[in-house]
Amino acid sequence: MFLFRKKVEMPNAADALPGRPTPLHTAERHFVNGNPLKGPYPEGIETVVLGLGCFWGAERRFWQVPEGVFVTAVGYAGGYTPNPTYEEVCTGRTGHNEVVLVAFDPAVLPLDALLRIFFESHNPTQGMRQGNDVGTQYRSGIYTNGPEQARIAKGVRSAYAEALRARRYADVTTEIVPLGPFYFAEEYHQQYLAKNPGGYCGLGGTGVSCPVGVDVPA
Repeated sequence: MFLFRKKVEMPNAADALPGRPTPLHTAERHFVNGNPLKGPYPEGIETVVLGLGCFWGAERRFWQVPEGVFVTAVGYAGGYTPNPTYEEVCTGRTGHNEVVLVAFDPAVLPLDALLRIFFESHNPTQGMRQGNDVGTQYRSGIYTNGPEQARIAKGVRSAYAEALRARRYADVTTEIVPLGPFYFAEEYHQQYLAKNPGGYCGLGGTGVSCPVGVDVPA
């Protein structure tokens, strides 16, 4: 029970693993579409970072969006440990979430429509878990770039929370915070399910439609 509790409680900064000063090696280009993971991105492209459970299936959900997504990459955000490894994140002692960086064209795929896909693709009421995946690294989170992204994200969260309450779901636990350091995950995690089509995917939604961004097809 003690070990389980440690997995679902955020560590303090003072107790987090020390990490390392240099970034981990990762891929240069997206395995599916060939675009650069770290940029430079074309003019007009924005980025947002999203946590919705195991990042393998989460990333595939976004690179499969028909239009508007330039590139995706998996990584770690929302914690304390600099340049953490996957194994360190899984201990629950870094504070990081498994996340997907989505570089998108808001003229084609507005942020509210992107967040509709985000909310409908997982259960944002489960706290520090998604389905059978338990731990702080599986929490629901939106890590924003600037106040306008935060405003839109909070509006979509509020609308979806109301839709979920009408279906007797618990309160939404999705955290919305400014993006701090984002660390790209190791190369083998990038586009993992394209390289390993039979690999694990725990992604699953509630079946409740999000009433925001419905004019853009997912």
